[in-house]
Amino acid sequence: MEVRPAETKIILGGGGSGKTTILKMVLGLVKPDSGRIFIEDQEITQLTEAELMPIRKRIGMVFQEGALFDSLTVGENVAFRMREAETHSEEEIDSVVRQLLGFVELGHAIDKFPSELSGGMIRRAGIARALVGHPSILLYDAPTAGLDPITSRTICELVMKLRDLEGVASIFVTHDLESALTVASEFAETLPNGEVVFKNEDNNLCLVNTRFLMLKEGNIIFEGSDEALRSSSDRYIQDFLE
Repeated sequence: MEVRPAETKIILGGGGSGKTTILKMVLGLVKPDSGRIFIEDQEITQLTEAELMPIRKRIGMVFQEGALFDSLTVGENVAFRMREAETHSEEEIDSVVRQLLGFVELGHAIDKFPSELSGGMIRRAGIARALVGHPSILLYDAPTAGLDPITSRTICELVMKLRDLEGVASIFVTHDLESALTVASEFAETLPNGEVVFKNEDNNLCLVNTRFLMLKEGNIIFEGSDEALRSSSDRYIQDFLE
């Protein structure tokens, strides 16, 4: 499989099919039994932990449950990576944190602790933290799992904004078909007044920057558009969709 700049690959499949393992291999946390992994034309398959560290800085990870530090505020969670690196002043860190929390519409929650947030706010805070350092690649591990439809929609809109307006490449692992189809059939656009709107593809426009992958027992059995996925005659795919 290949993910190009500003492209989203949505990975579907049953439990144990290898979805999360793919994310771990991209991060270098798991070594593949065979094959090779490239990040922006650099092979990482056999790199050491020390060699992987600068590469991981170009990748943002959004965990299924947010994975925020309970003892830190939202602002401190987002700032954590920068403070660990010790390459930014406190003024610079504060500016970046406020900018990123503004992007995910959580500026008002900068001093709140994770225990004070809803599930959707935790996921949005996780996205803000993943955006530190302007990564060119984002990995999403079931970011809408367990969320209500309105909150899931908010997360999908953030994913589309990053793909269409920021040119971020992403892998989107999910069991949530409704959210997956939303990401695959809509796109973000900035109006002259700066407002961001979301539009549906139609007969005159077909999104080519979002593709589905279906995994079965570690193998890719399908790759293509949402229309091709829904019209597939493969029994495993049809059972999954139903």
